[in-house]
Amino acid sequence: MRLRPPAWTATLTWKAALFITVMCCALATLLGVLVHVAVTRQTVDNAREKALTKLGDVTRLYEAGDRLPPGAGLDPPGLPASLRALAAEGRRGTLVADHHGRPTMWAAGPADGGRAIAAEIDYSQGARTIDGLDRAIAGSAVLAIGATLLVGAFAVTRVTRRLHQTATVARRIGAGDLDARVGDPRTKDPSRAQDEVATVAGALDTMAATLQAKLESEQRFTADVAHELRTPLTGLHAAAELLPPGRPAELVRDRVQTMRVLTEDLLEISRLDARREQVDLDCHPLGPLAERAVRATGTDTEVRIVREVCVETDRRRLERVLGNLVANAHKHGRTPVLLTVDGPVLSVRDHGDGFPAYLVEHGPQRFRTEGGAHGHGLGLTIALGQARVLGARLEFGNAAEGGAVATLTLPYVPEEPGCGAAE
Repeated sequence: MRLRPPAWTATLTWKAALFITVMCCALATLLGVLVHVAVTRQTVDNAREKALTKLGDVTRLYEAGDRLPPGAGLDPPGLPASLRALAAEGRRGTLVADHHGRPTMWAAGPADGGRAIAAEIDYSQGARTIDGLDRAIAGSAVLAIGATLLVGAFAVTRVTRRLHQTATVARRIGAGDLDARVGDPRTKDPSRAQDEVATVAGALDTMAATLQAKLESEQRFTADVAHELRTPLTGLHAAAELLPPGRPAELVRDRVQTMRVLTEDLLEISRLDARREQVDLDCHPLGPLAERAVRATGTDTEVRIVREVCVETDRRRLERVLGNLVANAHKHGRTPVLLTVDGPVLSVRDHGDGFPAYLVEHGPQRFRTEGGAHGHGLGLTIALGQARVLGARLEFGNAAEGGAVATLTLPYVPEEPGCGAAE
């Protein structure tokens, strides 16, 4: 089983904090090593110079036959073996080693008889200096990393907060709220320098404003066309009623009626697009309401009530949604058509070829057809728009046994008070 890191590790804040920490640690380590090496070299060089000076003095005393001072002698105990061997070869050298439990700087050189003359000085102060420096470097590095993390987290959080705000506005626009804007103050002053986040926010606001203007223009055009069509259609309808009975008159009346329905649908869609619809909420039992909606379509549709509930909804709009779904099932599917009421969930199923793949995936699209097939017109689009006004969820799918299934889920609070019989 492959383990995945937690979701929060994918955030920009966490990545920036990790990057800052790694870079601070690397920089602190590099600087610490450089300072440690430089100070250690200087301390050791000073101690070596003192040890060699003392060794020179001791050598002159030895050659003069004088008594050697404390901390010097021929082959003294504790002299490192490497220095003893170096002196035996006729060379001088120094080495730091522990002697009697404390750091000691040894200096040794050749003496007669293959012996080594050596001098020692206490190196404890130098060792303490280096240890104190290392602790100071480590403490300073921790403080510097902590301070850098705090400052970096503050700076990164400001950027990520603005990015989250921009993403939230983008999602609101995608959900249909075209009035949503980021409104970054940096974009309102052209003379002010803008960073990349402000540029993205400004571009998003410009795109939203352009899209809103274009959609509102199209909505006004649709509404204006529908309104303008009403007058000539009314005249055509009146003229068609005056035609003598016969097949031509029936065809004219049928086409005029179709155009009138289409015009009313366009007007309804323009109102839904404007998002100014107001719902008239009241409590209604869903079973009788569904039966009334089916009777209004004049179709042979079975209504099956699995579980009866009362919901607070707009009866007229709900009947419109159910009527459109039932009419679409009869028009584009095959009988039998079944409307099922199961609590606040209502489903309409036919036994045709099912919804096309694009409709199941993306929802209904106005007048769209594929491969020369008959399109779905505006009925499903209106049903989806009215469902959103009701706060309901309308989903489209296909049954495993065949046939299209439209499922409407209404907002529901159990035991809704004051729910009486349907009118």
